Amino acid sequence: MKYGVIGDIHSNYEALTAVVKDLQEERVDKILCTGDIIGYAAEPIPCMEIIRDLDCTIVAGNHDYAAVGKFPSAYFHNDARAAIIWTTHQLTNEHAEFLKRLPLVEEVNDITIVHASLNHPEFFDYITSGSDAQLNLDILKTRICFYGHSHVPLAIFLAEGTLHVDRGGTFDLRNADKVLINVGSVGQPRDWDIRASYAIYDEKENIVQIKRIKYNIHDAVNKIYKAGLPEVNALRLMG
Repeated sequence: MKYGVIGDIHSNYEALTAVVKDLQEERVDKILCTGDIIGYAAEPIPCMEIIRDLDCTIVAGNHDYAAVGKFPSAYFHNDARAAIIWTTHQLTNEHAEFLKRLPLVEEVNDITIVHASLNHPEFFDYITSGSDAQLNLDILKTRICFYGHSHVPLAIFLAEGTLHVDRGGTFDLRNADKVLINVGSVGQPRDWDIRASYAIYDEKENIVQIKRIKYNIHDAVNKIYKAGLPEVNALRLMG
């Protein structure tokens, strides 16, 4: 199997369509989504429609749940909260129900997907330390976990009882007992690379590649301004 793993789309239609085009060229067998389809940018409904058409396995992100009242918006900073409130008003009943039904954790073969952390996934905590990573690896029932939330791609390997962190673009899983892989963000990268980020997992080769895709940032930025969303949500796209 060859998997495409996407997440943190954040209503960025231009980034998502560029990534989907690349996924089609990669001829993946299955697409997984680590959540946060919506939030920050200006096209939540078109992004949700694309994700639904992809027939991928999806988990909920904190923005997804917050827009439908399943996670408190008080936990967000002002600019994120303003976008959540704006997004809530864009949702039809059908789209709101879709978000409400998203699970927090899914397993596909030997893969687990979650938005933030396997430790109380409903709290959407960040994995920020070795102890956080070890706790998640202890909970992990499969060999691989794909996640997002921080918008920064990296891999945390457990091999012979030792943790290893890899921030490179290609992760060789052959010697890993378990691994946590953050796939970065399609719609709002935060690692000083403004290109969209997603992952390809080649199960046969036992390799995960982080791919970076150029997209029309100018149009995405202009749509944010036109919608009256916070300026910082546009500026973040430009690095």
